[in-house]
Amino acid sequence: MSKWIVRTVALLAASMMVLGACGGGRSGSGDSSSPTTQKAGTDSSLPQFGDLASPCGPGSPSGTPDKAVDATSVTIGYGDDAGYTGSPGIGHEASDAVKAMIDWCNQQGGINGRTVVGKYYDAKITETANVMAEACTQAFMLVGQYFALPEGAEQTRIECGLPTVPGVVSGGALAMAPLAVASYPQPIDYYNVGAAAQIAQAFPDAVKKAATMLPIFPNITDYGQRFVRTVPSVGWNFIGCDQTYAITGVSDYRPYVQKLKDCGAQVVFTLDLQTNMKNILDAAKQLDYSPVWLNAASSYTSDLAATNTNGNGDNFYFGNSFVPLDYTPPGSANAAYVEIVKGSGGDLSYGGQVSTSSFLLWATAAKACGNDLTRDCVMSKLKATHSWNAGGLSTTQDPGANTIDHCIQVMKLEGTKFVQWQPSAAGQFACDDSWATKVEPPIDTFGTLKVGADRVAHNVTG
Repeated sequence: MSKWIVRTVALLAASMMVLGACGGGRSGSGDSSSPTTQKAGTDSSLPQFGDLASPCGPGSPSGTPDKAVDATSVTIGYGDDAGYTGSPGIGHEASDAVKAMIDWCNQQGGINGRTVVGKYYDAKITETANVMAEACTQAFMLVGQYFALPEGAEQTRIECGLPTVPGVVSGGALAMAPLAVASYPQPIDYYNVGAAAQIAQAFPDAVKKAATMLPIFPNITDYGQRFVRTVPSVGWNFIGCDQTYAITGVSDYRPYVQKLKDCGAQVVFTLDLQTNMKNILDAAKQLDYSPVWLNAASSYTSDLAATNTNGNGDNFYFGNSFVPLDYTPPGSANAAYVEIVKGSGGDLSYGGQVSTSSFLLWATAAKACGNDLTRDCVMSKLKATHSWNAGGLSTTQDPGANTIDHCIQVMKLEGTKFVQWQPSAAGQFACDDSWATKVEPPIDTFGTLKVGADRVAHNVTG
C-alpha cells in the first residue's frame, strides 16, 4: 500500500544523515524500497559535501590508463547553450557549477592526485553535434553538461565511445542512452506525478478542466506526453483545449491564452523559456484569466522570479526534487553548493544543483577506480550506484538502474521569489510509492528510440 510520508533532506549539521530517505523501484511491479543515503566518513577533519565525504584528494597516480588521462591529470568536458542568441546565457548555471566543483576538487588534490581539467563547450542549442565531435577528441567523459538538443549528437558520442554523467537530462535519446548514467534520472517510461497530485489535492475541481500550453520542441513534446499520459491517475482531466506554438516564441500570446479561457481550462501545464513564460503570464493577466499554472523545475531560476514584479505569476507552481536554493542550513549539501558556486562568481539554479550532483557522482566513481582510471571502470562503478542524493542535495535517486524517484516538493512563485508550498516545512519532500507512474501508452519516440527490454535505446550503436 502506498504511503504519504514527509522527509527532511536538508541537514542541520555535517554529521547528520538524511532522515527517512525514500526512493522507489520503478519496474512497474509497484514494489518500493528505502535505500540508505550516503554517510559521511568518521574523520570529521575530512572535507565534506553535506553528509558526503569528499571524493577528491591527493594520491600518487601513474601511467596513461585511458584517453584524456595521464599521470598528472584527467580531462572532462562540460557545457551549455549559453551562446544561443534566442536566449543568451541559457543553461550557464550548470557550467558555473561544474567549473566551481572542478576548482573545489583540485584544491583538495584532484581525483587520487590527478588534476581535473575541464573543457567547456557551448552548443548554442543548434551546434551540439559539432561540440560533441570536438569533445570526442578531447575528453575522458562528459560531466554535468546541459544541452537542450542532445539527440543530434548521440550517434557521434556513442560511436566514439564517450561516456557521460549529464546534468539536466533533455529528451528521450539521452534519457535512455547507452554509455550514460544520470545523477537525476528522467527515463521516458516513467513519470513522477507527485506535483500534479498535490495540485489536485489543493484544487480538486480545477484539475478536472486541465489543458497544456507548450512550445513545439522535441524534448518538450516528450516531456509533455509523459505528463499527459500519467497525471490522470491522480485526478487530472484534459478537456481537449491544448495549445502549441513555435519554440522561438510569438509576438502575441493573447490568442492562445484566450482559447484556454474560452474553453474553461482552470489548470494549465506549460514549459518554456523565461522570456516566453513571462509574456504568457502577462497575456493572461491582460485577459483577466487566472488559472493554476504548473511548470517543471527547469523554471527555477532567479531571472524568472525577478520578472514577476506585477504579480502575474502568483499562481505559478512547479515540482522540485532538489533542496530549495534559499534553504541552506549550516553543514548541509545545499549550503556547500551555494558557497562553492557563489565563491567562484557563478550563478545558482536548479540546473546548477543537478550538475553539481552529476560532478560528485562522477568523482565518487572515478575515485573508486583508484589509479586504474578507465572509462570502463568508471561506468561500472556508476552502474553499481543505486542510492544517491549528493550528500543531501536532492531526494534519493537510483542512477545505476535509471529509475524515477517518488518524492517531490512543490514550489510556488510569490512576488519575485520562489517559495516552498508543499510540504509546508522548509527542506522537506512528500513521498508516495504510487507517484512513480508508468507512462501508458508510451510516448511517441519510445519506438523510434528502439527501447529494449533492458530499458536502453538501441537506435544508435557504437
